Amino acid sequence: MAASLGRGEPGHVHGPGCQHGCAAAAHAPADAAFDASALISARGLGVTRNGRELLTDVNLDIAKREIVTLIGPNGAGKTTLVRLLLGLEKPDRGAVHRRPGLRIGYVPQRFDVDAVVPMTVERFLALGEAVSQTRVAGILAEVNAGHTRHRQLSQLSGGELQRVVLARALLRDPDLLVLDEPVQGVDYAGEAELYNLIARLRDEHGFGVLLVSHDLLIVMARSDRVICLNRHVCCSGVPETVAQHPAYARLFGADASRAFAVYRHHHDHRHAIDGLPVPAPEGPAPEGPESEGPESEGNGRA
Repeated sequence: MAASLGRGEPGHVHGPGCQHGCAAAAHAPADAAFDASALISARGLGVTRNGRELLTDVNLDIAKREIVTLIGPNGAGKTTLVRLLLGLEKPDRGAVHRRPGLRIGYVPQRFDVDAVVPMTVERFLALGEAVSQTRVAGILAEVNAGHTRHRQLSQLSGGELQRVVLARALLRDPDLLVLDEPVQGVDYAGEAELYNLIARLRDEHGFGVLLVSHDLLIVMARSDRVICLNRHVCCSGVPETVAQHPAYARLFGADASRAFAVYRHHHDHRHAIDGLPVPAPEGPAPEGPESEGPESEGNGRA
């Protein structure tokens, strides 16, 4: 992972007048240096629209081979932050630094298909891309969607369509894969299967991943780090740390934290690369992480 940001450094502190609905959280200084080892690095991002603060002092780094999951309630600014990182919008304050030559593959939150326009999956993947049929067949096989190659886009299920859109993002040979709520229209079992697939692709290709999600329980086993956003970074760290942080309980409710604790207690197995469960190593269970401390500070790095 990239180096830590702002631990122990004085920064903006949210006091009683904070309107973000989170606990008081220290932020790293907005003028802190960009992380030179990161694929993408953001400092002090702020966005104001119609007099309303959409993002305030957001710092973020994503390293090679790292899966970072961004969670937060509706209206927290998750999609706005993604658009800033992709360069689709400019921040009112702060800046984003991308590694020179960085290739980004993007899977949007929604992908609407016009049933009136006939288009096969193969044709869709080849649009604007100089790719061979062999390459198309290979990338579809990678996402377990080879059977869709000659089918119409409009005939695909929600899960099949998401895999095809993911395949198109992979055609860019990305250094960073960005997925904004990729499980829209996918059932619960399909969600877990898709996240297992993303983790496997990361392991095989070595790219970094930024994943926007609303469900920490589903992504916990596949995330290296979780950032909880509610217009600013409320807390960040490994999933267990974030789930036990007071800010997480305030945003998602005490029941969400308790559900996570039950899941963690009964999760007496781990997952292989193919997603199948295998017995956990014997021996005493590791102690749970502290709910406070450097790993859970609202600094955008953990």
